[in-house]
Amino acid sequence: MTDQPPPGGSYPPSDPGFSGGQEPPSGGYEPPPPPPPGGGYPPPPPPSGGYAPPPPGPAVRALPTESYTPWLTRVLAALIDNVPLAIVYTIAWVIALVTQQSSCVANISQYDVSQYCYSQDSVIGLFAQGLAWLAILVYGIWNFGFRQGTTGSSLGKSVMKIKVVSENTGQPIGFGLSIVRQLAHIVDALICYIGFLFPLWDAKRQTLADKIMTTVVLPIA
Repeated sequence: MTDQPPPGGSYPPSDPGFSGGQEPPSGGYEPPPPPPPGGGYPPPPPPSGGYAPPPPGPAVRALPTESYTPWLTRVLAALIDNVPLAIVYTIAWVIALVTQQSSCVANISQYDVSQYCYSQDSVIGLFAQGLAWLAILVYGIWNFGFRQGTTGSSLGKSVMKIKVVSENTGQPIGFGLSIVRQLAHIVDALICYIGFLFPLWDAKRQTLADKIMTTVVLPIA
């Protein structure tokens, strides 16, 4: 007589040794839950005992006016930045002055005899001035491009404990944008230098160049 399966089409519990019907043991590994319908996984939870910090951009843009660098501090930093330029240019000017050569031209006519004398720079003076302009260019690229772009602070800003950062990221803006920011100060000067006075009344104490480049100047904590 042939054995018949139990009524209802059910089968007896599978043998534990048979993988097809084996149930996961108690305390074993459970697969991760499926992703949400929208695709992707939810963001990881904040660190234990802490709170997820906001992005740096909104935090920089949301600071009160008192948190931005005052106008006078920025002016002092700019003066310090220009001290090396003034020293180099003055040295070159003195060399050119003491090495000037004088030339005289006589003008003889039927009714008058006159002589005109004039001074001109010597070769040494011209060389000194050219070398000074080259040194000023190199200093400007290093101080306002590399140094300020990578650290946020030029030489003067380091002395005054302030830095230039992007209000979108809160970080230094990099070499190229820092050079462009210096060139943008031309806009501040075009309107009778009023652009440099904007930090006196602006809510973020920005110059026009800062507004163009979306930068702010903050104290170094």
